Amino acid sequence: MAAAVAAGPGALGSLHAGGARLVAACSAWLCSGLRLPRSLAGRRVGPAIWAQGWVPAAGGPAPKRRYSSEMKTEDELRVRHLEEENRGIVVLGINRAYGKNSLSKNLIKMLSKAVDALKSDKKVRTIIIRSEVPGIFCAGADLKERAKMSSSEVGPFVSKIRAVINDIANLPVPTIAAIDGLALGGGLELALACDIRVAASSAKMGLVETKLAIIPGGGGTQRLPRAIGMSLAKELIFSARVLDGQEAKAVGLISHVLEQNQEGDAAYRKALDLAREFLPQGPVAMRVAKLAINQGMEVDLVTGLAIEEACYAQTIPTKDRLEGLLAFKEKRPPRYKGE
Repeated sequence: MAAAVAAGPGALGSLHAGGARLVAACSAWLCSGLRLPRSLAGRRVGPAIWAQGWVPAAGGPAPKRRYSSEMKTEDELRVRHLEEENRGIVVLGINRAYGKNSLSKNLIKMLSKAVDALKSDKKVRTIIIRSEVPGIFCAGADLKERAKMSSSEVGPFVSKIRAVINDIANLPVPTIAAIDGLALGGGLELALACDIRVAASSAKMGLVETKLAIIPGGGGTQRLPRAIGMSLAKELIFSARVLDGQEAKAVGLISHVLEQNQEGDAAYRKALDLAREFLPQGPVAMRVAKLAINQGMEVDLVTGLAIEEACYAQTIPTKDRLEGLLAFKEKRPPRYKGE
């Protein structure tokens, strides 16, 4: 993740040259207001769709969806800003049933626009990526569309997929992938870019590109080893093996595995529960905590500790920190504003 943090006076003085450059880059990132680096930032656009949220359906457990504007069936990505007790949670719902949610040019374009808008929206606290197609999370690349591309077109398009997935990984708020179905190739790479992955036990996931005489091109060769270790990642990629939810949990690929429910959204419901746990926490603290973890995992311990120190320094002058202390003293829930 090419982002980092600003340090207090003298905090970075003892770092070696390489580490100093890294944390200096972090300073520019945070001092600009917790925005992504210029190299990752695209033009800002409005969310694809705004929505009010979810309310329980009368007389049954299945959720009833309530939207602020009418959805169109051809929309391949639905962006919902939840409301009421879920305010701050945004759900990106992939809705491309006829293509098994495969990554087409249009879907990638829509994802890019949605992520571009969300990364600068201070009201967003957590993002969930899910499928609105039963039994499918994302089947990977749209191979029918890919077959029509010339050799010269394939490379740039895969680069675009990689860039969008990187943008998701670089979102400044927690992200959760809710895997309620098939997640193969680019679909699993999309999930790997999220901070947390939860899945139904019936879900199937794997990086299967070697079956097509190619390799994972959306970050899979880099993020899978970081998630489960190099040796096992190599085994799974070399064999193109597909794991179910229980197997994925056993190797550390996902954090939680659930028995699928009648509605087919067990992973999404768990993701929503996790997102609700994140909502009460300080927004600035959440952003810099993610930054410290992501950056620290890519460097040596000494540099990582300097990054943590620099991140911590960003929370000291905030109004939220003072509110947290006051709320603790007054024995009441804090009212954080992200300031």
